[in-house]
Amino acid sequence: MKKLTLQWQEANQKLIQHIYENQPSKNPGTCRLGRDPIKCDIVLTHPTVSGLHIEIFFDAQQQGFYIRNLRSKNPPLVDNKPLLTGEISLHENSIIFLGQQQINVTAISQIDIPDTIIIPKSQNSKLQPSPHSIPTQPNLEYGLECPNCHKISPPENLHIGCPWCGTSLAAAVSVLINN
Repeated sequence: MKKLTLQWQEANQKLIQHIYENQPSKNPGTCRLGRDPIKCDIVLTHPTVSGLHIEIFFDAQQQGFYIRNLRSKNPPLVDNKPLLTGEISLHENSIIFLGQQQINVTAISQIDIPDTIIIPKSQNSKLQPSPHSIPTQPNLEYGLECPNCHKISPPENLHIGCPWCGTSLAAAVSVLINN
């Protein structure tokens, strides 16, 4: 699975967000950026960013991430070139300007998704109770291991993200907890 890493400054804090090729989204198949929290997956607060500004998506045929402009009157700059229409590929070290907000593509990498891991529940006190158990094996329960902080979340957090660090659980490892 491919992963693109974005980094930007907001309120004197360095923020990092990962976008995965098959990431759940408010608009399936893309990750939308802008100020509107209802329409966007990544919300930026800078006043020069449009409500719905751009979308980033993975093209399986080209095996790369692309950016598409969604705001003709406030087009993004990608590597110092305005993106008026269509889409353009992103690469490591690409610089995106949405209005005056600078976003850097710091990495594009391949990540391997391991097979499901079974761990004894006694070794995992971080799991929150979950109503989802496997009917054929009542002593096993599924969880998602955060790729960032490695804490185990219930599967219903897949679309919300890690409750501890906020990282997307799209690339989380599925784990079976042996009760």
